[in-house]
Amino acid sequence: MAKKRKAAPLEFRNTQLADALQTQDMAAVAFALRHGPTVVPLMKPGDRDNPLDVGEVWTYRDDEGRVALLLFSDAAHKPATLPPAVALQSPAALRAFLSVHGDKITTVFFDIAGPHPMQAEPVEVLRALDA
Repeated sequence: MAKKRKAAPLEFRNTQLADALQTQDMAAVAFALRHGPTVVPLMKPGDRDNPLDVGEVWTYRDDEGRVALLLFSDAAHKPATLPPAVALQSPAALRAFLSVHGDKITTVFFDIAGPHPMQAEPVEVLRALDA
């Protein structure tokens, strides 16, 4: 009887995005966004039995009503003060989210707590995804 192998744990990271943020190279960030997943905090995790349910993406709203989308290159970079659940968003899912909610979002932060934070406007992120 063959031994069952334990499945490798799912990695919640995009090494290419982390490298691009380290160099602060917007062209490399755009390439990483188009070709790999992005880690997003979730307000409500998706239903594991429904692959189409990715959960409810968490956004930050400040006292003046401005909304920020926080994206991460690695779940390890997400501050513990944010909701604990995360998801890997494909480039298409990120584009769809920004297409629907981009007019309400004032800024997008990448790895806001470091090690190499970067900020962009939602339209810049959409352009990067469409390039």
